[in-house]
Amino acid sequence: MAPGIFNSSYYDKDFRAGAALLRARRPYLVKNALTGLGLCMFTIGVYAFTIRAVGQEDFSDVKVPDQPVERKPGQQR
Repeated sequence: MAPGIFNSSYYDKDFRAGAALLRARRPYLVKNALTGLGLCMFTIGVYAFTIRAVGQEDFSDVKVPDQPVERKPGQQR
């Protein structure tokens, strides 16, 4: 990393979050956790809905071709 990136009062010499950074993040902790939980639940819901919707498909409208006709070598179509 470039020198000077962590020249901040928010990080100590071992690049760990200092007390000031923890204090600055505290008001947003619950909001961020709820937002993250909401995003995870939305993602899981979309995934579950998609799997359920695809699982209900019976593919009855798809035409399955008959057994292919074997042709002798040199025979044209």
